[in-house]
Amino acid sequence: MACLRSKLCILRLGVIISGQVTPSHHFYKLHAASCPICFQPNGVLFSLFPSLPPPPLSYCAFFCRSKETALYHLISANGAFSFFFCPADLSVHAFTGTYGINYGRIADNIPSPESVVTLLKAAKIKNVRIYDANHDVLTAFKGSGIEIIVGLGNEFLKEISVGEDHAIDWIKENVQPFLPGTKIRGIAVGNEVLGSTDPELWEVLLNAVKNVYSAVSRLHLADDIEVSSPHSEAVFANSFPPSACIFKETLLPYMKPLLQFFSQIGSPFYINAYPFLAYMSDPEHIDLNYALFQSNPGIQDSKTNLHYDNMFDAQVDAAYAALEKAGFAKMEVIVSETGWASKGDATEAGATPKNARTYNYNLRKRLMKKKGTPYRPKIAVKAYIFALFNENLKPGPTSERNFGLFKADGSISYDIGFTGLTSAASSLKVTGAGGWFQSSYLVVFATCAAVVPLALTS
Repeated sequence: MACLRSKLCILRLGVIISGQVTPSHHFYKLHAASCPICFQPNGVLFSLFPSLPPPPLSYCAFFCRSKETALYHLISANGAFSFFFCPADLSVHAFTGTYGINYGRIADNIPSPESVVTLLKAAKIKNVRIYDANHDVLTAFKGSGIEIIVGLGNEFLKEISVGEDHAIDWIKENVQPFLPGTKIRGIAVGNEVLGSTDPELWEVLLNAVKNVYSAVSRLHLADDIEVSSPHSEAVFANSFPPSACIFKETLLPYMKPLLQFFSQIGSPFYINAYPFLAYMSDPEHIDLNYALFQSNPGIQDSKTNLHYDNMFDAQVDAAYAALEKAGFAKMEVIVSETGWASKGDATEAGATPKNARTYNYNLRKRLMKKKGTPYRPKIAVKAYIFALFNENLKPGPTSERNFGLFKADGSISYDIGFTGLTSAASSLKVTGAGGWFQSSYLVVFATCAAVVPLALTS
């Protein structure tokens, strides 16, 4: 990477990465014997500390918060290196706590981004994933403290894959101007690409991801912004029992290099896991209670002898099993989407308000316990619930438009235990400075005797 600017840079020797403790942070200090042309303050890697004494061979020192970040750049330089690591306690984290929510906006009747921020803060939701980098949304989130993953849509992948400059331009336009006020903690490059039926997108995904990460690094954002790419369950084969799960053989030529890259930069594996879809596809043979976290006999994985009392945990562990078989046993799995539709077509079994409420209530309760899965008991499961609102313009079956925890007017579709909110009549009118608005929910302040109506404007 760094050496692309200078063919004079041939000798690269003796790299050591060591942990150094400063008064407030742990950093990785990179010692590199290399051509000084590559390591100027505007270079690709890290901020140069010119006060450090330079030993022979133009020895330079740089600091970063992640050994994965350092390692990626060093590998990209195509040199022969030796590495020595000491632990550090800082890395890129795109997640606070254990749960967040997907904020889709394929609708013409949902509240404004400013009202959404108020709603999220009232519900104490700290993590949000959006599917684009809409400027109005990112502006509205400024100063909210809510951490957000933005999406680089599938429609941009071919262009971004062509060259790093395209990725830099995209980030300069859609990410950098909103920092640091808006807490952008991740960029999801594409969505469910390898689970799609478009081989052309399979071909370009890896280069697009690499270019985005390289651009993030060149703009000195790699220590704060995670780069990832969520997958659907369609990338798996033989997912039952969980220990039998593997990646589809046709996808391995694309999946393994992508996983290798994510392993180098320290990114997790994001999976969109839907027990609803599994149940809907085979309601005669799947116990609904098993899918809804309710009392049921569960299943026993004969290979691992582990017992599963809910399908969600089984789906997460299936992903871990597939990663392990592919050679990435240490990669963390994070659920980028999971939810249950409250309404569906006649052929969409289980899509009812009662089931949606039961699944999401029990899911949130399970996530708040910060527990692991039977196969990875020490790694707390993290998940984004799908979705914030019903989206009336989404194409496809009826269920696609009915995953929202909240209705279009902001009222609660069903209560899943958010302590900051309580249901209110959507017809309630309150007067505000701007006129008459519909009140969609009530914010309950525990420290006050009053219950204050909060108006949502669209």
